Amino acid sequence: MNAREYALIVIGAGPVGENVADRATQGGLSVVIVESELVGGECSFWACIPSKALLRPGAALRAARAVGGAAQAVTGAVDVAATLERRDRLVHDWDDTSQVEWLQGAGIDLVRGHGRLTGEREVTVTGADGVETRLVARHAVAISTGSAALLPDIPGLRDADPWTSREATGVREVPPSLAILGGGVVGSEMATLYASLGAEVTVIARSGLLRGLEPFAGEAVEKALTDAGADVRTGVELERVDRGADGVVLTLSDGSRVSAAQVLVATGRVPRTEDLGLETVGLRPGDWLDVDDSLRVRGVDWLYGVGDVNHRALLTHQGKYQARAAGDVIAARALATTVDDAPWGAHVATADHSAVPQVVFTDPEVAAVGHTEQSARAAGLAVRAIDYDLSWIAGASELSDDYRGRARAIVDDERRVLVGATFVGQDVGELLHAATIAVVGEVPIDRLWHAVPSYPTISEVWLRWLEDLGRGSAVR
Repeated sequence: MNAREYALIVIGAGPVGENVADRATQGGLSVVIVESELVGGECSFWACIPSKALLRPGAALRAARAVGGAAQAVTGAVDVAATLERRDRLVHDWDDTSQVEWLQGAGIDLVRGHGRLTGEREVTVTGADGVETRLVARHAVAISTGSAALLPDIPGLRDADPWTSREATGVREVPPSLAILGGGVVGSEMATLYASLGAEVTVIARSGLLRGLEPFAGEAVEKALTDAGADVRTGVELERVDRGADGVVLTLSDGSRVSAAQVLVATGRVPRTEDLGLETVGLRPGDWLDVDDSLRVRGVDWLYGVGDVNHRALLTHQGKYQARAAGDVIAARALATTVDDAPWGAHVATADHSAVPQVVFTDPEVAAVGHTEQSARAAGLAVRAIDYDLSWIAGASELSDDYRGRARAIVDDERRVLVGATFVGQDVGELLHAATIAVVGEVPIDRLWHAVPSYPTISEVWLRWLEDLGRGSAVR
């Protein structure tokens, strides 16, 4: 079998793999990308895009009902059929033609099939028809295969044919009732979604909702879900699942039972590395890839792990950030230049450590970047938390007649910089990038006084935080 040679082979054509390939191509390398499913990957077809498309009608309806004049014009609930149709349009009916055309326009070759490492800088791709294609990389191989839903080892769960996030976002008919196992981002967003679509929702979240964010974020989402009619059960575990003719029965650790038409598992993610030939380079299949800040796999100088597979930050935007860094570094190393000579000036992925932004599209919306108060103190930082009720801001009254929200700034008193921020409330996702810039740029508190927020907007919370800190030359 003759081999096709490229400077770089990328396994996985989701947003991360596409960005690695594009950046390296623009850096002067020949690149081929391997994909076993749809070009565009999880985010485009089964995660970010379809989930937000499904969530938006409910959010828009809630916003309209919160404003006098609009509320009187709203006479019905979310139209389920129209919502699903809109989702279908945004995922192009699960057709990746436009994504393939983008690859072609960018000068990136595509090989469809399942790729496995079969030697040093060698990948063998097995197509759907069984035909094998051997690829050889002159410089590097990048693995960007993402992650998959974790199915915990609970008696009866696998046999109950549970949903994962893929089935939840690809739904064709909304079940009358849905039990959700897990209170993280996926579980909380899907609970918000299916409650808005009219399903009877039960959430089983042993440690509460949105653990890892500020506690008030999860508390606000739990209250909104409860107000919407959902049953949120915390402090209990799922012990077994039984499927019958009418659906599933979940037995919980407190002896109670939950009956539902379907069960959705949202308890975490596992890397899609189980069948990639990692054993050929001394790594264990199914493990997360341990990488340095240039995304190179430790111990294998030609192998890179980019995106979810390295477990640094399981978010599409962080994966694309890593991809830009990896593509630049691969091109720089391949062309025997310094990293600084690479196109745009190659960088390494340092933002993954302490400046990760995230928006959770629940009701209310949650947006956060950097440290929480707890994580900052655990890191040994001398910080204070500054809280502000967003309903006290004039801009909030423009958005809603009964705006409810909260914002917390985490300030490092010694360095006098912002190290974290969390916002909870309607449309707060649009506040996040300003906070991200302040955290990443380590903008001095005294300098932030000169970044004047416009009135009347919710961004005025920045002024309120500064007023709390005081106008003196030292943080009081």
